[in-house]
Amino acid sequence: MTKDEVLDTFRKCGALLEGHFILSSGLRSPLFLQKAKVFQYAAETEKLCKALAEKIKAEVPGVTKVVSPAIGGIIPGYETARQLGLPALYTERVEGQFELRRGFEISPDDKVIVVEDIVSTGLSIRECVAALRGIGANVVAAACLIDRSAGEADVGVPLVSLIEFKVPAYPADQLPPELAAIPAIKPGSRGIQGVK
Repeated sequence: MTKDEVLDTFRKCGALLEGHFILSSGLRSPLFLQKAKVFQYAAETEKLCKALAEKIKAEVPGVTKVVSPAIGGIIPGYETARQLGLPALYTERVEGQFELRRGFEISPDDKVIVVEDIVSTGLSIRECVAALRGIGANVVAAACLIDRSAGEADVGVPLVSLIEFKVPAYPADQLPPELAAIPAIKPGSRGIQGVK
């Protein structure tokens, strides 16, 4: 899929939002990719994850397991794993740290790829990779649908992205005037709430 095709999918699903958003990293942005609005449509999710799976096959051959950080990575991780014909596992936060739970197992012989939805700073993938390596997993790469850092985020392993889409992001005290003039909202799993 091309960059335009991916972004058109997000637009079609009402998932490419414009305004003043507080990202999970704390940075502020005039654009927000509300991927949950895409993931509610199985056919659109399948299309995106099939294209990501093809890139993974080409760039990271021999992967044997897909692991995703909960909660945002579970759906794209599952669908990408399905397209690859591989098991889909996920980590969960326990007291703020990612852990592999629910009886999921990874052997030292497995070649693991971490699949996430969207990468901004890469923190969730880095934390997931660290947790997996902490139990002896061989994490060979990570993948995402959209790398909104355009290759700048350090995820700790090679990153395969369906597309790179550089979206401006600013510290709260360094906003451009046009963004500062718009009330900030924090979208995502906690709902959209006004922020002062």
